Amino acid sequence: MDLGREWLSVADICDYMAVSTFVVTRLLRSGDLPGIKMGREWRVAAADFEDWLNDERSRSTTRRAPGH
Repeated sequence: MDLGREWLSVADICDYMAVSTFVVTRLLRSGDLPGIKMGREWRVAAADFEDWLNDERSRSTTRRAPGH
């Protein structure tokens, strides 16, 4: 995925993460993944997506650390 772009679509994120549109849309609607709605479509700033992804990695590592 070209993270050099300023805005990512739901499809871009789905392709990158290999998940369904349902998963990404649910994250956006809940506010867990920051995004904005442009017309009928969601857009996520590439920088926000990178920050969110890094936070998720950190949380995942933290959860696994005690018990491995």
